[in-house]
Amino acid sequence: MSEDSNAPLPHEDERARRLHRLDTLTARFGNPFDETRFNKTHSAQAIKKQFEALENGEKTDVTVAIAGRIMAIRNNGMFLDIMDDSDRVQAFHDLKNTSPERLELLSLLDLGDIIGVTGKVRRTPRGEITVDADDLKVLSKALEPPPEKYHGLKDVEVRFRHREQDIASSQKTRDTLRTRFKMITALRRFLDEKGFLEVETPMLHVLAGGALAKPFVTHHNALDMPLYLRIAPELHLKRLVIGGLSEKVFEINRSFRNEGMSPRHNPEFTMIELYQAYVDFTAMIELAESIIEHMAKTIHGSAKIVFGDKEIDFTAPWPRKSMVDLVTEHTGVDFYKITDPVAAREAATKIGIKTQEGLCWGQIVEAVFGERVEDKLIQPTHVVDLPKEISPLSKAWPDRPHVAQRFETYVNGWEIANAFSELNDPREQRARFLEQAEQKRGPDEPPHPIDDDFIKALAFGMPPMGGLGIGLDRLAILMTNSTTIREVIAFPTMRPLA
Repeated sequence: MSEDSNAPLPHEDERARRLHRLDTLTARFGNPFDETRFNKTHSAQAIKKQFEALENGEKTDVTVAIAGRIMAIRNNGMFLDIMDDSDRVQAFHDLKNTSPERLELLSLLDLGDIIGVTGKVRRTPRGEITVDADDLKVLSKALEPPPEKYHGLKDVEVRFRHREQDIASSQKTRDTLRTRFKMITALRRFLDEKGFLEVETPMLHVLAGGALAKPFVTHHNALDMPLYLRIAPELHLKRLVIGGLSEKVFEINRSFRNEGMSPRHNPEFTMIELYQAYVDFTAMIELAESIIEHMAKTIHGSAKIVFGDKEIDFTAPWPRKSMVDLVTEHTGVDFYKITDPVAAREAATKIGIKTQEGLCWGQIVEAVFGERVEDKLIQPTHVVDLPKEISPLSKAWPDRPHVAQRFETYVNGWEIANAFSELNDPREQRARFLEQAEQKRGPDEPPHPIDDDFIKALAFGMPPMGGLGIGLDRLAILMTNSTTIREVIAFPTMRPLA
C-alpha cells in the first residue's frame, strides 16, 4: 500500500498540507463536508461475490456505485483501493483518457479520504476485480493522517486510545470486535428461544449491592444524594421475578467496579445475568454449558477452540469439583477438617500463603484456592460447594450448612461464570447481610451495605430460583484468541495523556 509522495511529513506539516488540499478542493469542486448522501449500490464484498466468475481481462456492462475509505493511492490516482465495512475493492482511472478536471481532483486526494465511485466492473488481466471509474465524488476529507500508511498501529497506547484508526488499519481488530458482537447476538437469540425475557434494570443505585466490589460513586444534584454505578444487576433482576414479570429473565448489562486493571479486568465490563424460577444451581450448570458450547459452535463451527498454544474443549458436560477438594488435591490440606478460622489461617501460612488477620474460614479457603488452584483449571471446570461465608446470596446445603449451593466455572485459569441456588428466605438473607457487613474487607473499606428494599421484596415472596452470571469480556478473549481484555472492548478505559 503506497501513496505517490515523498517520505511522510511531520504530523503538523502533514495536517497543514491536508488542510490546504481541502481549501483547494472546496474552491474547485465544492466542500466535501456539504455532501449528505451517496447512492451506494454495492458493498466491496458483494461485488467480488457477484463477479467472482469473471475471467482475467473480462469486462462487464454492469454499473455499480461503491463508497468507502481510500486505503492506497498508486500511479498518481490510476489505482485507488477503497475499503468499506465488508472488504476492499480497487477503482481504476485511465489517466491518458481522463479529463484535466478529474486529474486535478485525483491530485487532491489523500489516504483516509472517504469517496464514492461509480463505474463498470471488470477483472484485470492480473485477476483483480476492479471498478472503472466514470465518476468520483469526495464525501469526506481526512484531515488527520492515517497510522503508518495503514500498515497497522504499533504503539499499543495509540491503538486503544484512537480505536477508530486501529479498526481502520487492522483486519485482526475488525475481526475480533465483530466476533465479540456476533457472540452477544448469538447469546440473545439462544436465550430468546429458551423463553427468557430480556429486561433492563437501573445503572444508578442508591446502594452498591449484588456483589462484593468497590463501587464508583457519583452525586445527584437535584436530590443532593450519592449514587453508585451498579456493580451487579442481581437484586433488581430478582425483584422482577418476584413481581411476576416473567419466570425467566436476563440482562446483558454493563457494570462498573472501581478496582484494579489487568489483562482480564476493565473498570467497565459486560456480563449477562439471568434468573429462572423453580430450578436450582444444577440447572444453571447445564444452561452455562449449553450457552458457551453454542457460542463456540456459532463462532468456530466446533465446540473445540484454539487459545494460544492450547486447545480448549467446550463439549458438555464439564467436570464438577468441590472447591475444598481441589484445594486438598493441590496442597494436601483438607480445610473440611480445619473449620476454625484461626487454625485455617495457620494452615494456610504453613503452605506459604499469607492471609489477612480476621478473615473468616470461607475467605481463607477462597484465598488458598486463588493462589494454588485457579491457574491449574485450563479445561472448562465447574468448581462447586463454595463456602457459605463468601456466598451471601446463595442457599446452603441443609446437611452441610457451611457450604453453599453455588458454582464458579473456570477456563484457562479464569473465572467466567458464577451461579447459585438463590436464597429466598428474607430472615436468613438479613442475617447473611449482617454477617457480610461484619466480615473483614480491605483496611479502608466500609462495611457492606444492607439493602432493606431487597429484604422487603424477598418478604413479598420469591420462588425457588437459579441464577447465573457469565463474564462476556473474558469469554470474548477466549473465543477470539486475544491476549488482553482491551482487545475485545471497543473503547477500553485509558489513563489520560499528561
